[in-house]
Amino acid sequence: MEGSALDTILQLGLNGLAVGCIYGLVALGFVLIYKATELVNFAQGDLLMLGAFVCYMFVVWYGVGYWAAFALAVVIVGLFGAALDRTVLRRVIGQPQFAVVMLTIGLGAMFRSVASLIWGSEIYTLPTPFSARTSRIGGVSVSHEYVSIIVGTLVLCAVLYAFFTYSRVGVAMQAASQNQLAAYYMGIPVKRMFSLIWAISAGVAAIAGVLLAPVSLIDINLGFIGLKAFAAAVLGGFGSIPGALVGGITIGLIELFSGAYLPLGVKDVAAYIVLLLVLAIRPQGMFGTVGRKKV
Repeated sequence: MEGSALDTILQLGLNGLAVGCIYGLVALGFVLIYKATELVNFAQGDLLMLGAFVCYMFVVWYGVGYWAAFALAVVIVGLFGAALDRTVLRRVIGQPQFAVVMLTIGLGAMFRSVASLIWGSEIYTLPTPFSARTSRIGGVSVSHEYVSIIVGTLVLCAVLYAFFTYSRVGVAMQAASQNQLAAYYMGIPVKRMFSLIWAISAGVAAIAGVLLAPVSLIDINLGFIGLKAFAAAVLGGFGSIPGALVGGITIGLIELFSGAYLPLGVKDVAAYIVLLLVLAIRPQGMFGTVGRKKV
């Protein structure tokens, strides 16, 4: 294979990996909430959008440093997610899935309207310490912004793994999501655990938004990335945390390579075609398990 062709493949692979990490983080939020409450939150992408806007507001409007603004955005959106659970979404647990889906779609539309009122419909750029910085490795141009996405995803996954595996709160959250009644009788505050899961899910979406903002720009429609993230969660196996990340990376790579090598317009549907093929062979997704309910 010629050097230039190999460089192109490596470049597409790097960019696709970074984009896929964003899809995977948003898909992770879908999965965390679904595992705990069996609700599908179609406003997850719009929480990403809010995280990006909040970080932009602190950096550009108020002159706060990037890292401090990053942390503030994650905390604010995380608290907002917990408040959503306590005030709105907790009330629809046990209701038909269609009602829940329509509610979360409506919440997403409301978030976009509020964002439009506060920040307008313009497109914004978030300045970061990595802006316009690149390195070259052979014939591959390595954007520091893309590297920050990949490294940030790896660090976040490691932190979440340690939290859910080794911390008492993380173990309690897993117990509450697996068997609410048993967790309640063991003295675990189930409702509080669910609010914490919503906070973590919203915080993860905010992190994805801040990481994505420098390479995708910020506008009120940024949250529609949640549609591809939902496809990533389904592809990986809805309910599987590793599957969400692998599904996101798979869709990111498919999207970049199909855009480069397939006819114009295929890029937007290629990931969904692969999704349909995988589901036809393995309906539970790549890492999903077949659930059986006893009657």
